[in-house]
Amino acid sequence: MKYISGWPVCITAWLITGTASAQEQPPRPISVFVNPAQGLIFGAFFQGMAGGTVILYPDGSRIATGSIVLANLGYPFSPAIFEIDANRGTVVSILNGPDVLLTGSNGGTISLHIGAASTGSTFITTATPPARNLVKIGGTLTVGSPPANPSGSYSGIFTVTFIKE
Repeated sequence: MKYISGWPVCITAWLITGTASAQEQPPRPISVFVNPAQGLIFGAFFQGMAGGTVILYPDGSRIATGSIVLANLGYPFSPAIFEIDANRGTVVSILNGPDVLLTGSNGGTISLHIGAASTGSTFITTATPPARNLVKIGGTLTVGSPPANPSGSYSGIFTVTFIKE
C-alpha cells in the first residue's frame, strides 16, 4: 500500500484469461469463372507432311513433335485460365472431359486432348474471397498431314469439371 497525500491507495490488478474462437465459415458452393480472352490458344505453327503434336503446358510454354514447326508470327498462345471462388481451405478436384475434335475454317479436324492443370488434379483453395484461385490448364493438339488438316483457324468447345469435395 502506498500513501499519496496522506490517503491510502490500493493498486489492484486483475488478470483475465480466456480463449476466443471463431466459427468456421459455412460451406458454400464453388463458382468457376472463365475468362473468354484466356481460352486454350495454341498460336501459329507450320505442319510438315508427317504431322505431329503441339503441346501447351499450364505454365504457358509449348513444344512441338513430329514435323510440326512452331511459329512466332505475333499470334498469342496461352493455357486456359479459370478462376475459382470458394471458401479458403476447400478441396477441389478437376475432371477433364473427353478429347474433342476442333473444326477448321478451311475444312478438316484436329484432335484436342485436355492436359494437366497448374494446381494438379486435386488442390486446396488458398485465396480468401473476394480473391480467387487461378487454375491454368494446357492441352495437346494432334495434327495430321496438310491434306487432312489444311491451314486455317480451328475452334471447338471442351469440358472441364470442378468438383467440390
